Amino acid sequence: MVFEEKMITSGEPEDPIETIRQQCAEIEHCVHYQERLEQCETRVGSRSSTQEDCTEELFDFLHARDHCVAHKLFHSVK
Repeated sequence: MVFEEKMITSGEPEDPIETIRQQCAEIEHCVHYQERLEQCETRVGSRSSTQEDCTEELFDFLHARDHCVAHKLFHSVK
């Protein structure tokens, strides 16, 4: 309980992986895939009836981000 209180009061993220995910999502390679995902979501959202979904774009973004996370996360593990 004391550890949890320190995390809340210090403003640090509860999980270091979330911080690394945010950092990785901002690199150029991931931004490209995130833009493609957002374009797809806009396109699909603007149609009243479509069979298209954004699964491929989502997986591409998650793959790029998680590839970056894997390299950074294991360097920070002690």
